[in-house]
Amino acid sequence: MAPDDSRPARFEGHEYPQILPEPDDIQTGAKAPWSALPISERTGLTLGLVESRLKDALRHFDNSVIPGDPGAMDIAGGTGQPIVRRSAVLVALFEEDGETQLVLTRRSFSMREHRGEIALPGGRSDAGETPIDTAHREAREEVGIAETSVRSVGWLSPIVTLALGSAIWPVVGFLEHRPEFVTDPSEVDRAFTVSLAELLAEGAFLEERWRRELARPGADADGYFPIYFFRVPGDLIWGATARVVTELLCVVTGVEWPEAKRSWP
Repeated sequence: MAPDDSRPARFEGHEYPQILPEPDDIQTGAKAPWSALPISERTGLTLGLVESRLKDALRHFDNSVIPGDPGAMDIAGGTGQPIVRRSAVLVALFEEDGETQLVLTRRSFSMREHRGEIALPGGRSDAGETPIDTAHREAREEVGIAETSVRSVGWLSPIVTLALGSAIWPVVGFLEHRPEFVTDPSEVDRAFTVSLAELLAEGAFLEERWRRELARPGADADGYFPIYFFRVPGDLIWGATARVVTELLCVVTGVEWPEAKRSWP
């Protein structure tokens, strides 16, 4: 369905090579979860602060363990659909000039799925791998971050796709310094970094509420579900990556994550 005048303006003046989907219905979403925080609490975010907030949120390996199969698989009529496709991503963080930086990639335009989209280093798990094993291996293969240079410190909520029986485990890892990227061109078009302060800046975050003709698990009573976006220099983060980044920023700023009590579709 083509956009119409009743829809919110989408990313005016922003250039990026991705082709965004056009759902059946779009509404303007909520403000950023951290919108009430002063700018002073959105900058100067060191790795020490990030680690402390992970512990406070019970997302640190010192006081919690990475979840197994997410309980969200029990939605959709209580069928208990098994996870048949397992993946993991590395939320790779390092500090520079007093600000924590996040490693991101743009997926190769030759990929079969999600071509040209902004992503975290990661991919499908091999047999017998833990999420940490997968996240470390994929980061080495995609952008050249050696396993020995990563200190895995915590985790974020697994993402479940019921229709595909798949789940993605985000693993938070710390690097001692900015990595020298060596990318695999078959998977990665480019690797870059963005600071958490930039992601928390005014105007960086945008939420849309989508509704499709076919009902989605986890939608509200009107059939809408939120999709998050982040404007970054020259590009746009959205989809599963934006969902992981949103939770990370909520943890780091100490605000409530809107999806904490919601089953993600």
